[in-house]
Amino acid sequence: MAANPVRSLRCAVYTRKSTEHGLDQEFNSLDAQREACEAYIKSQASLGWKLIPQHFDDAAYSGGNLERPALKRLLREIQLGKVDVVVVYKIDRLTRSLADFAKLVETFDARSVSFVAVTQQFNTTTSMGRLTLNILLSFAQFERELASERVKDKVAASRRKGKWTGGTVPLGYEAKDKKLVVNKTEAQTVRTIFQLYLEVGSFGKLVGELDRRRIVTKRRDTKVAKYRGGIPFTYGPLAYLLKNRIYLGEIHHSGKWFKGEHRAVLDRETFDQVQLQLKENNVRRGPKFSESGALLQGKLFDDKGNRMGPTFSSKNGVRYRFYISTALRGRRHAAGSVRRVSAQEIENLVEMELRKRLNAGEPDIPVDQLFGRIQRVVVSAGKIQVTLTDMRSNKRPIEIPWASKPKDEAQVQFAPSETKADPKLIKAIVRARGWLCQLAGGHHTSIENLATAAGYNPKVIRQGLRLAFLAPEIATAALHGDTPVRLKQIPKVLPLSWRGQLETIG
Repeated sequence: MAANPVRSLRCAVYTRKSTEHGLDQEFNSLDAQREACEAYIKSQASLGWKLIPQHFDDAAYSGGNLERPALKRLLREIQLGKVDVVVVYKIDRLTRSLADFAKLVETFDARSVSFVAVTQQFNTTTSMGRLTLNILLSFAQFERELASERVKDKVAASRRKGKWTGGTVPLGYEAKDKKLVVNKTEAQTVRTIFQLYLEVGSFGKLVGELDRRRIVTKRRDTKVAKYRGGIPFTYGPLAYLLKNRIYLGEIHHSGKWFKGEHRAVLDRETFDQVQLQLKENNVRRGPKFSESGALLQGKLFDDKGNRMGPTFSSKNGVRYRFYISTALRGRRHAAGSVRRVSAQEIENLVEMELRKRLNAGEPDIPVDQLFGRIQRVVVSAGKIQVTLTDMRSNKRPIEIPWASKPKDEAQVQFAPSETKADPKLIKAIVRARGWLCQLAGGHHTSIENLATAAGYNPKVIRQGLRLAFLAPEIATAALHGDTPVRLKQIPKVLPLSWRGQLETIG
């Protein structure tokens, strides 16, 4: 009787080294790990073990997390069913984290993949084998945390002595021999920025002046494009630069500044004058998203790609909310065709259009869930484009026709029709129906809550809501009737019955 043939098992070798030290050697740690693993696989040839040719080597990657390119490639191969056994030199080469190991074991078990450490004999299919693994991993994690604490203590001691311990090198300096050295050209640029701020007195004017002089952020030699720098300054980087005490020859650690070994590029008098100017120009931060009720925050853009953020103004005790283009903060020339829009108007307009399209299946969807489906809204002079997160690639964005007032106007204005419709009445009807939807959908429990979120007096909300119950004939006449209705014709006290409304308005 013929013996059962031995099943072939495809083996993948994974190696890892935490640092770059020694990688330039002809035979480094990764080579030694792989050689030991290959020898072990050959010793198991009688059991059908065969080495796959792909290399999974992570050089200079920590075992404290799973963000490693070779490990990700290995996991993809496992998901595709191309690996039967994962072979490592020691278990800590795969991971030093118990939580991460639990995730990896779950992935291995789901694909019936075995795991072997050639210098530590155990079987992951038995409870005793898993216990052994967990004990080994506990010690590996302890060792990693202990090493991390030693490094943190060393960095803290070095910083207190004023030594540079690495990190992002600021404009004005270069890192040489683990020390900060003044870059004369960049240092002059830093002095120019500080002096210009004292002259112009505001970030908006400073950004424009830096653009005119073509002064940009520090250029860096890095493989990652977004970290290369050399781009125009914006408010955030400018504020960080103007507050950075490293230019006084100091080093920061744990909220404190210490005398540094590097040379200062600024005198203390100039630095203190800038800090005083910053303090005088400091304004109260705008309300948080949850307080402002800005439903389109982070999703609204002008037609040149500038984000439009929420803001507000107050008049006679009433708060009016707007979205303004971030390009207005120092780069007005880069703003799109619409720089500023009324928040309440555009939110209501977008909400009504979405409810009309989703009405068949979900008539009572809460407003926050409704706006949660929005990926991006682009405002231009002639239309509003709404892109939803669940749209398929073959579907175009939703387009809402409209027209804006001149660039610095605040209000939204609907596109003119062929009739002489009253745009104020149309906007008031849209706004009223939007408020009604928010109340009916449970987004706001009372008119007072809605008024607080919308930035209006409750009296304005109550009077405005009457327009949500207009008779169809009046609403039609307001939009495109031969004899259009005007907002001033609608009395403040309006009958609820449509017959009564028609008799009152005539």
